[in-house]
Amino acid sequence: MKTAGFIILFLGILCSNLNGQTRSELEEQRKKTLDDITYVDNLLKNTSKVKNESLSALKILGNKVNMRENVIQGMGQEINLLNQRIELNLLAIEMMENDLVLLKEDYSRTIINSYKSKKSNPQIVYILSARDFNQGYKRLKYLQQVTKFRRNEAEIIFELKSQVEETKINLENDLLKISDLRHREVIQKNILQDEQSRKQKMIRSLSNKEKQLQKDLAEKKKLAKRIENEIARVIEAERKKNIKSDLTPEQRIIGDSFSDNKGRLPWPVERGIITGHFGTHQHPVLKYLTEENIGVEITSSGKTEVRSVFKGEVTAISAISGSNMTIIIQHGKYYSVYNNLVNVKVKKGDKVDIKQVIGEVFADPGANFTCTLKFMIFEQKYLDPEIWISKI
Repeated sequence: MKTAGFIILFLGILCSNLNGQTRSELEEQRKKTLDDITYVDNLLKNTSKVKNESLSALKILGNKVNMRENVIQGMGQEINLLNQRIELNLLAIEMMENDLVLLKEDYSRTIINSYKSKKSNPQIVYILSARDFNQGYKRLKYLQQVTKFRRNEAEIIFELKSQVEETKINLENDLLKISDLRHREVIQKNILQDEQSRKQKMIRSLSNKEKQLQKDLAEKKKLAKRIENEIARVIEAERKKNIKSDLTPEQRIIGDSFSDNKGRLPWPVERGIITGHFGTHQHPVLKYLTEENIGVEITSSGKTEVRSVFKGEVTAISAISGSNMTIIIQHGKYYSVYNNLVNVKVKKGDKVDIKQVIGEVFADPGANFTCTLKFMIFEQKYLDPEIWISKI
């Protein structure tokens, strides 16, 4: 019984610690998301200064709603982990208290028996009545072991009592944390309701501008096609140039390194939010239409520098009508594309390093200087940049 109690106690404490680590990660993620929400708030303040509500503002608000939902979901996961830890601690307390009762009873019987033994047959008499020296020595060692066992029993009882008290304190702390998290969760849910209402109101308002939205979407598709054609032109030119030779050893190494860093590449801007995702998506207002994106759109505010996501060589710098400058950087068999740039800092043929500044994102005066970078990754076909860049 005693041994089983200690094993269950050990497993309980181990699981509790593991949950604690997971909760710590969730808490860190929640803090970061709330910090990102504050950043998005500043973007929304900028877009709200523009007289007409825009699709860009709607996308930023939609991003904020998603982040708020993630915060609430994370809080729910934290609460579940704390509840699991409370259950484990309650089980541990029950097992420890049961073991404590058994230990005290056993220790009490040992002390009483020892007292009776000493009274009727003192230890010195017990040793001296031995048949010979060897037996006397064995009796002495036995008595020493009995004394050590009693001392260990007393230490175990003391340690177990300390564990019970410590676990009860942890239990009370977890209950307080749950109470605090539930209070914060209610606040976040109320804020979310307000943001969802604001989003629906903005959608209704933009729905009244259906013709303008259709025109904007058609223009966006034309622009995407021009960018796609430019990328195809550059890549075809590179293929013709290297038609008689494969990639150089250096280019192959860079390409392999680029591939190895999938999911860990730095963002092309120091800070921003993704307002346009890769692939085909339903239009946020005109539900009967779809948008197709060959990369991602990253929105930020104020002066925003653009950085190369990996070391490579600048293979093209082009001015594309309606989207400012486009830079294409080759990383072995991969290409990264940065569109809507101004103040370009590099030239064709330059070798660039990871995170090297190559230009700035155009700050749109019509949207209170909000910046939107169009970022793409290509390798025989367009790849989803969100899979390649770091989640942090």
